[in-house]
Amino acid sequence: MCDAELNRVLGGGLVQGSIVLLGGEPGIGKSTLTLQTILRIDRRVLYISGEESPHQIKMRAERISRDIPDNIMILSETSLERIFEHVREVKPELIVVDSIQTIATEEVGSSPGSVAQVRECAAALLRFAKTSGVPVILIGHINKEGSIAGPKILEHIVDTVIQFEGDQHYMYRILRSIKNRFGSTSELGIYEMEQNGLRQVSNPSELLLTNDHDGLSGVAISSAIEGVRPFLVETQALVSSAAYGTPQRSATGFEQRRLNMLLAVLEKRVGFKLMQKDVFLNIAGGLRVTDMAMDLSVIAAVLSSNVDTPIESGWCMCGEVGLSGEVRPVSRIEQRIAEAEKLGFHHIIIPKYNLQGLTHNYNIELHPVRKVEEALRVLFG
Repeated sequence: MCDAELNRVLGGGLVQGSIVLLGGEPGIGKSTLTLQTILRIDRRVLYISGEESPHQIKMRAERISRDIPDNIMILSETSLERIFEHVREVKPELIVVDSIQTIATEEVGSSPGSVAQVRECAAALLRFAKTSGVPVILIGHINKEGSIAGPKILEHIVDTVIQFEGDQHYMYRILRSIKNRFGSTSELGIYEMEQNGLRQVSNPSELLLTNDHDGLSGVAISSAIEGVRPFLVETQALVSSAAYGTPQRSATGFEQRRLNMLLAVLEKRVGFKLMQKDVFLNIAGGLRVTDMAMDLSVIAAVLSSNVDTPIESGWCMCGEVGLSGEVRPVSRIEQRIAEAEKLGFHHIIIPKYNLQGLTHNYNIELHPVRKVEEALRVLFG
């Protein structure tokens, strides 16, 4: 595949005879990503659409880049039997089905999109992929809970499940691997939605950080890692007096239960009373981060907002916080420090245990800490 971000998430590219399921919310960019990827491939591709006419696909292709080349054949069809007739006729090297919920087989009496139809059509496409060696990309809808619509067996059938995430109100889209028989599931790709399609973001740190938060309280920078990529992400917090009896706790891009745990640590181990305060947390850029090393920046941002004291510019941090208030070591500390140094940061707070084994001399000043209180003392004096 020509898309470096997609290749990373797939584990190196498409494998012969593999079947890949791409899921995501309506309008997030699933069809756009697939179409702009196959437009760059110099192979015979059969693009099957059960939702759009060939004219609509042609208009989208022209908006993305250019005219559709001769090696891409467009088929607007929902019958599985007729699809296989066309496949035998054109002998494609790659098949794209947009979307699996619109395809139906005559062997099942129920309507397209039903559990039985989705299962049977996916199984038939799987048999074809494995016997012919032709890779198949299925585009799937997701339900209101956020999981891929249809039976769970659909995810068991396919080799790889990748999900397109991101708020439609933000520019950024995250491509995340949920299941991958040929590579790691910890990889993620980052795209920016533009007028003419999706642009690959090779250095997300520069886009996720804003330079105009000097003097603003409640902002802390964390050195996080998703997959093999280190990047710096901005943690924003707002603490205010609870207007109603029960204080609110809200987190965007961060796990709510972990926020509650960190607030309890801040209250019990550091002595800051937040019982009657509303706490709102946001990871800037619409990103959802699962790295435990974000803990220290969450606590720092909450405390900064609570005392209305900004953290000086040039500072970032990483560290997992335990229930007793200790700062636990994090993985791949060298990459985190190097990323912060590359982006011009002068100070980084790291867990003290991570100092062991550090051999490289960095131009950024390291501040090792054992407990949350030490980190807050370093930041706020």
